[in-house]
Amino acid sequence: MTTSSRSVYPFTAIVGQDKMKQALLLNVINPKLGGVLIRGEKGTAKSTAVRALADLLDGLQVVNLPVSATEDRVVGTLDIEHVMKHGEKKFEPGLLAQADGHILYVDEINLLEDHLVDVLLDAAAMGVNTVEREGISFTHSAKFVLVGTMNPEEGDLRPQLSDRFALSVEVTGEPDVQQRMKVIQRRLAYEADPETFCREYAPRQLRLVRKIEQAKEMLSDVEITEEMLAVVARISVRLGIHSHRADIMMMKTAQTLAAWDGRKSVSPRDMEQAASLVLPHRLRQTPFENRNFDANIEQAIAEVSDVKA
Repeated sequence: MTTSSRSVYPFTAIVGQDKMKQALLLNVINPKLGGVLIRGEKGTAKSTAVRALADLLDGLQVVNLPVSATEDRVVGTLDIEHVMKHGEKKFEPGLLAQADGHILYVDEINLLEDHLVDVLLDAAAMGVNTVEREGISFTHSAKFVLVGTMNPEEGDLRPQLSDRFALSVEVTGEPDVQQRMKVIQRRLAYEADPETFCREYAPRQLRLVRKIEQAKEMLSDVEITEEMLAVVARISVRLGIHSHRADIMMMKTAQTLAAWDGRKSVSPRDMEQAASLVLPHRLRQTPFENRNFDANIEQAIAEVSDVKA
């Protein structure tokens, strides 16, 4: 854990929001997943979870991208005058360069200009950023975990953009009274004495870090079988998913889930969880269908898979 952990609310102290925390952890274990879109109202621990996750791991930082940022601020700039005078490229790094190896966090990403969202998603998918000005180009590494948060009541992303996020989760206020009480108690205890509070959670934080490291090491050993590939393809066909990107992301997510659980093979349960993270924002759903999405996933898994858990 980083040295700043004494002042940052611990990741393991966050009450509930299990799906959001899972999606964030999966992207840290496997940065090639391509980021997560977190949808929900303010005050549901979205930014708290992102900062807490970064603080959990040594060297990991959160680079904030404001919705008011210009394209040059995001991608960086080439000094053409310097090129003409000295015959060499001079690149002024932008936020994508700063975010290399870290978390790029965009709050209210639905309010960011569409072409900038495209740039972010391209860089997240390719792991590089290329800046071109007047026939001159410069390319640099841009391997980051993209986390976008938004309140759907303030406008949505275009379907073409939301499809390019690997994972998506919906967060709401905790409906259980006991859990809500726990949220209040923990937050007040943290504010009263951050040092003591963080020290109390230090063992849990350390266990989580070790599990993340073990999952990273195991990820490359998780096998992809023909059987599981068929399951992925059939789930998408069964649910009317047109995007092949969804199939690829579902397989990668299932692999990462298996590694997280310490296994070298993907199970139907992994596929079910992966589908629940990868597919919801790629479906056009009525409110009724949305409420029954998990049941639809379970039914699709049961129908297309004859693999035993």
